[in-house]
Amino acid sequence: MDNGYLREILSVSALNSRIKALLEERFASLWVEGEVSNLRRPASGHVYFTLKDAKSQIRAVIFRNPFGQWGGGRPAGFAIEEGMSVVCRAHLTVYPPRGEYQLLIDAVEPKGLGALQKAFEQLKARLDAEGLFDPSRKKNLPFLPARIGVVTSPTGAVIRDILTVTRRRFPSVDILIAPVRVQGAEAPAEIIRALDDLQLAPGVDVIILARGGGSLEDLAPFNDEGVARAIARSRLPVISAVGHETDFTIADFTADLRAATPSAAAELAVPDRAKLAETVETLHLRLNRCSRQQLERLRRRIAEWAERLRDPKRRLADIRLALDDQGERMRLAIDHLREVRRRECITLGVRLAHRNPQVRIAERLRQIDQLVKTLGTVRERRDEQRKNRLQRAMGLLDSLSPLAVLNRGYSITRRLPDGLILRRAEYAAPGDAIAVRLAEGSLHAAVTEIRREPKEDVHVQRKI
Repeated sequence: MDNGYLREILSVSALNSRIKALLEERFASLWVEGEVSNLRRPASGHVYFTLKDAKSQIRAVIFRNPFGQWGGGRPAGFAIEEGMSVVCRAHLTVYPPRGEYQLLIDAVEPKGLGALQKAFEQLKARLDAEGLFDPSRKKNLPFLPARIGVVTSPTGAVIRDILTVTRRRFPSVDILIAPVRVQGAEAPAEIIRALDDLQLAPGVDVIILARGGGSLEDLAPFNDEGVARAIARSRLPVISAVGHETDFTIADFTADLRAATPSAAAELAVPDRAKLAETVETLHLRLNRCSRQQLERLRRRIAEWAERLRDPKRRLADIRLALDDQGERMRLAIDHLREVRRRECITLGVRLAHRNPQVRIAERLRQIDQLVKTLGTVRERRDEQRKNRLQRAMGLLDSLSPLAVLNRGYSITRRLPDGLILRRAEYAAPGDAIAVRLAEGSLHAAVTEIRREPKEDVHVQRKI
């Protein structure tokens, strides 16, 4: 008892636990707006930051999964950034080990801009940077598809509009419907699966991805990253017809072609058969007209050539006469040439007999023998000259050899350990190790004293 009152003593942990219980009961759910600062994303995947305004601040945390331990919330569909103004749905709690209170957030949206719109802008910028919207990767639509795959809800006005337009423009085109939900959390997965399945469906030449208009939240499945990547990897061209003419989705930017409405998509996918028939008829008429004109030109040319062409029998008779004449002339020329060649052969035989090569061959053989003897003599003389020059050079080299100098009583002194040849006394210092090379062997010694000679004596020593 203290002054008549019951005194209750609490530990710090007990006090923080009571404060935690009171705050969590009193502030079980509230909305708070502020600016994000001190944003951190550790390896755990949780997001920690401070929510502040001009006068105060409070710590906040967003758990990775589940998103908030109280349930009912889902993560933001956009990336929270430093300095962003946000509105948060949270639960106030206390972290007992530090005695700090903080917000456990289970829903976030940007202030002044919906979360879906923010997510749309961020995803669009990221996919654009990856090149998914690059016009160079867009595929061309086939001129006349045999089968069109349609990814949309099997009920509603969209599929009816597409069927109506295709029947009117080209009734023989086959329509393969891939039924999916086009709204709700399950819609993106169904759309992705339908796009992938149509890649394997036989005969499909083009895909139409369609739904009617709606709010940004209604069109959320077509702003899904997975749907965008499924469109980008499609080997078939994809036409996006989502919403009204003023609605734009990520699917519109990723698709190979965007149509303002589903009906417009059907018109882009198939040509108008009536117009095609009219075009074919026009081309047929032009082809017939061109063919008639060409035939008429050919007839005129044949008529001109027929007038210019003479009777072939007369032409053949002329050729026979010319052939006989040329044959007779050729026979006479051959006889004459044969006689000329016979006479030339007789003349050459006589000349050859007077110029028997055996005499010349014997003379050339004697000359060769003489040249061989002369060459041997010259070679011996040159070998003797080269031998004498080599001996003189060896004698000169031996006289200039440093070893010959050493044989005359000189030596070579090197400083250790760098091996510098000592030409002056100042190159060494007392105590330096030296190596002295003699004519036979070498000495290792140490410098004990240095004596410097007059310069003129040094010069004399250098000359020696």
